[in-house]
Amino acid sequence: MTDDAFVGSFEALTLPPSEFRHAAHVRLAWIYLKRMSLPEAMTRYSMSLRAFAGHVGKPGLFHETITYAFLMVINERIADGPDGESWEAFQARNPDVMAGVKGALGRYYTDERLGSDRARARFVMPDRLAG
Repeated sequence: MTDDAFVGSFEALTLPPSEFRHAAHVRLAWIYLKRMSLPEAMTRYSMSLRAFAGHVGKPGLFHETITYAFLMVINERIADGPDGESWEAFQARNPDVMAGVKGALGRYYTDERLGSDRARARFVMPDRLAG
């Protein structure tokens, strides 16, 4: 599926939930960040995720800290990569991001902090120093 078709299907709430696993979350963030500034992407991504979660009957799945922290990590990785990098190349270069929350955010957050109700409801700063 092309990037435009993927984003269109997701935003129109026609993408089946079974096709929106972790890699699809990362791809959507990557597309948004390639097309807009970080603040714009944060707004659009969080609004789109909330709408999708509500559409599938699981509004409680949205996690603000994970959402924003992942966007910041992906944004940094895009900046560190070559201009015009493809989605496939980005995935290959960032296996920790593709591995899930612990892979990309574990160096910044403890399980306790990231798993807290506060972190789900509002963005919280990392409690680990990235090394």
